[in-house]
Amino acid sequence: MANHALALLESALRARKLDCTLTTALPPLERRDDSALVPTAVAALDACLHGGLPRGQLSEMTGPRSSGRTTLLLQMMAAVTRRGEIAALIDTFDRLDVASAVAAGIDLDRLLWIRGQAISGNGPRSHGVTENTISKNDLRVSASPWPVAGSLERAVDRALKALNLVLQAGGFAYVAIDLADVPPAALARIPFTTWLRVQRIIEGSDTACVLVAPQPLARSAGGLTLALTARTRWTGAADRSRHVTGADLTARVVSPRRRVDGEVSMSATANH
Repeated sequence: MANHALALLESALRARKLDCTLTTALPPLERRDDSALVPTAVAALDACLHGGLPRGQLSEMTGPRSSGRTTLLLQMMAAVTRRGEIAALIDTFDRLDVASAVAAGIDLDRLLWIRGQAISGNGPRSHGVTENTISKNDLRVSASPWPVAGSLERAVDRALKALNLVLQAGGFAYVAIDLADVPPAALARIPFTTWLRVQRIIEGSDTACVLVAPQPLARSAGGLTLALTARTRWTGAADRSRHVTGADLTARVVSPRRRVDGEVSMSATANH
């Protein structure tokens, strides 16, 4: 009786594409084909990941400002486009610097760049976005699941809708949504079912989907989290003569199962 009930449950989960979430259907990473992974082109990181990011899974890249999120994001998109595959970036607040993208080696002909809504009153990425920057006159009442609505909410809502459209279209090896500058309180208001729908869309596909956020937000059972930290290197004695020479980055790999957690150290050098 118990075996029959288990078989019925597994059958129902497979029918709804939830078997990889609640069972151990995915093979161990060491036995997975290289085609099931998207390499990052960062040798030390790929070695820790046993080849790269898993396709058909929702992963995330987290860390505070200046932790190397953008640098690693650009490197991953460059690696994908160099292999002749197509990448997509949902740029929530329109922060992508094209010169930096080109310098990283991204083939712009193979990148779908969806530019979001720039929030007024905010400068470069390093300044971030806070809910205090949103005018009180811009708040409104809506049927949205978010308790607070306004420019910030609209920007994130549009980004999430764009993400769903891109994933449903298919054909992308790597799709990233940049939520790095969204305040944590606003991220917490996104219904968790949003990420369950994302995972259902990409389940079994060739797409590796990555959330870029300040803190862990969502991850599928077969996905992983890259938690980033960085130590900036400076040169020069006086404040006015000091400038950045590079940064020492650390990526801590966290996964729910089938992957051995690890830590990778990387170095980035500034070009002046």
